[in-house]
Amino acid sequence: MQFLKTLLWFLLAVVLAVFTLGNWTMVTINLWAGLRAEVNLPLLVVMSFLAGLFPTLLYHHAVKWRLRHRLTTLERTVGDLRGVATPAPPLPVVIDPVPAPAAIPTAVPPGGA
Repeated sequence: MQFLKTLLWFLLAVVLAVFTLGNWTMVTINLWAGLRAEVNLPLLVVMSFLAGLFPTLLYHHAVKWRLRHRLTTLERTVGDLRGVATPAPPLPVVIDPVPAPAAIPTAVPPGGA
């Protein structure tokens, strides 16, 4: 996945370089109150791209951060609930050996003791 990301950024840089070499012209931007600015076209395109990218990127990272913290809080809550609901481990059961015949009680008929 990292390779594809690097490849995408590399291709974007190559396309930008080719565009810059082919369109190195000055563009006049009309600002307020009759003010004019002359800017290179590639600079204008890059600045427009970044103006659209950064708010979206910041929003994406904010949502990712919020969801990561929500997930951490929920995992902690589930872990606490499991800790309360889990009973203590059962004690080992010791089975007594079979009692000797002398220790077995015998039924005595009434009045015959």
